[in-house]
Amino acid sequence: QVQLVESGGGVVQTGGSLRLSCAASGDTVRPYCMAWFRRAPGKEREGVGIIGGSGGTAYADSAKGRFTISRDNAENTLYLQMNSLSPADTAMYYCAAGRMTACYSASWRQGLSFGYWGQGTQVTVSS
Repeated sequence: QVQLVESGGGVVQTGGSLRLSCAASGDTVRPYCMAWFRRAPGKEREGVGIIGGSGGTAYADSAKGRFTISRDNAENTLYLQMNSLSPADTAMYYCAAGRMTACYSASWRQGLSFGYWGQGTQVTVSS
């Protein structure tokens, strides 16, 4: 069992940056595929980025070039550095953990391969 707790959300102006953290407990995250998802008001949940055990990453088109996902297995923590934020990035952001095979799934953005979820941290980007 893995428990995930996100932090670092808040209100930021357009063009600003935020760094989200996801602290894991209950088990080491080393063998897990880790990911960030978000859900904007009135929209479906969408995958933002994933990271495998060796550090390989993949991103949604909306995140490429602006967001960076990283993990510190020693600290059991996942991060999401978000730059050049816009109001379209306003959402609740969730971290998730799943079997490593999830990182090789073409449909990872749907989130169905992830069994552990945090409660989310709100990111609001003002115009």
